[in-house]
Amino acid sequence: MTEEQIRHARDLLTRPENTVTSIAKLLGVSRNTIYKYVPELKGGRIALAAATAAPGLPRPAQPAE
Repeated sequence: MTEEQIRHARDLLTRPENTVTSIAKLLGVSRNTIYKYVPELKGGRIALAAATAAPGLPRPAQPAE
């Protein structure tokens, strides 16, 4: 995922009406990809909201390809 897609996913995930599945379809990625690039989502939407408000979120390591 690009940085823009990650930011978009995080923004969409703050809205309760959006599901991980619908966001994944919109961005053209799998649900697993969303969970990989938005790891704070594993703690639930409350954890995501808290992490999104925090400055300097860590970015996932990019796999060597």
